[in-house]
Amino acid sequence: MTNTSLPNDLDAARKQEIKDLVCDILEIDEDEVTETSLFKEEHDADSLRAIEILAALERTQKVTIDQSELSRMVNLQGVYAVVAEAAQS
Repeated sequence: MTNTSLPNDLDAARKQEIKDLVCDILEIDEDEVTETSLFKEEHDADSLRAIEILAALERTQKVTIDQSELSRMVNLQGVYAVVAEAAQS
């Protein structure tokens, strides 16, 4: 089931860590967010929270993420993809 050619192929533990971080910043319960639920539209995230998520990801995941990637980080799937790509570079 694991496909290592996918750029957003993070292990389950790392995905959970990222999900925990996002839920903490957005002040929502884990069961309220899915991989495809939209942060802004469904969870009332503003641009400041998005930047906070980016900064926390850089700190906890030991990656550098360009602010231009914020436009892709609209849900957990997007965040996972951005972190995976940043980790590969």
